[in-house]
Amino acid sequence: MTAPHPPKSVVARALAVLSAFSVREPVLSLSEISRCTGLPVATVYRLLGELEEGRFVQRSRGGKYQLGLRLWEMGLLTPVHGHLRETALPFLLNLHYRTQETVQFAVIDGLTGLYVEKLTSEETVPAESRIGARLPLHATGVGKALLAFSDEAYRQDILAGPLERYTQNTIAEPGALEAELDAIRARGWATSLQEYLGGASSIAAPVLVQGELRAAVGLVNYALDAQLDRHAEPLLHAANGIGKRLEQMAGLDFPSITGVGEPPT
Repeated sequence: MTAPHPPKSVVARALAVLSAFSVREPVLSLSEISRCTGLPVATVYRLLGELEEGRFVQRSRGGKYQLGLRLWEMGLLTPVHGHLRETALPFLLNLHYRTQETVQFAVIDGLTGLYVEKLTSEETVPAESRIGARLPLHATGVGKALLAFSDEAYRQDILAGPLERYTQNTIAEPGALEAELDAIRARGWATSLQEYLGGASSIAAPVLVQGELRAAVGLVNYALDAQLDRHAEPLLHAANGIGKRLEQMAGLDFPSITGVGEPPT
């Protein structure tokens, strides 16, 4: 973990400390945070004390630090949780019940995708696909579904690369990827076969609201099931249902908080 330039303002330093935590490294020591942020240990110690007092971080039993409950409370107030995720969840649960496969729900954030929900049975899920993890748009099922139905300018930015090759199956040539995205738009759903993780296969479809991309829902199997397209019908049913429900709930930013159970008339 390295930081090229230590932040200068107090706010930037506090944000750097909070940003040091990730899906892969949710628990960090004082020295690890110092190395990640480029800030002196004494500065990090002082900031952690103030953040702990405000419940933004908390100390684990081993004396290391992790994010606190206050951040979780605040996260529940983001539109991606209070509107998008909660609206989609009943459809995701039904899809998981019908297919018995791991269900993923993701959105675009910057130049990558972001998992905002995951439903699984008892199988172990790699850290790369857990809630809060980021995913490459060109090498995963949900990523390609997002990319294929995003606007043209954004697609061209991603195609301009670089396109990292994660496995020998990753489509890392811009021309080949563009042809794949054209096929996905024509078919309505995307697939990925060991393009990101060895042994993982996936199928995914976009969530569209009046033709505008909002998210993608996918199924993933970590035992190399190459026949996930048998689940295309329930997958598309879920994606279309989420899109229609989001359209109905367009006037409500936080349906569960406002206590409204039915879409506005």
